[in-house]
Amino acid sequence: MSRLDSVIRRLQAQRACLDLAAALIANLPGPVLEFGLGQGRTFDHLRRICPTREIFVFEREVAASAECVPDSDRLILGDIRNTLTPAAGRFARTVPLVHSDIGTGDTRLNAALAGCVSAHLPELLCTGGIVVSDQDLAYPGTVAIDLPKGVRPGRYFMYRAG
Repeated sequence: MSRLDSVIRRLQAQRACLDLAAALIANLPGPVLEFGLGQGRTFDHLRRICPTREIFVFEREVAASAECVPDSDRLILGDIRNTLTPAAGRFARTVPLVHSDIGTGDTRLNAALAGCVSAHLPELLCTGGIVVSDQDLAYPGTVAIDLPKGVRPGRYFMYRAG
């Protein structure tokens, strides 16, 4: 498989998982959190599939085009290892959906970031909240959700908070 094929499969998996997650949280109130803005493609998709929700984005440094950047009051800038602790107090178990796209290509850094994110998820997610991630973010109390058809295990991860 070429790198192009791999990217296409990853993006298709991401979209399918986000679409499923949006349906699963339809009856849960609260904001959506996006960890990693990147080019803003996922943020733009979340705006379309969750049109009535506030979406807060965590990003180290904005590199997306202006139309794919949230308003400044919904953009939390800085290293996620520093911004999640104050966010846990701000959002305190009110979040029905977290999408985490923090993979860097560096296995050691990915593991460290995943550990940091996993440690904060129990403080953020409401009961029944969903995590969609490019990294394995399981923590005690979560249940893996069956991935949408066509998404290969390990390509993307989905969990429900207990």
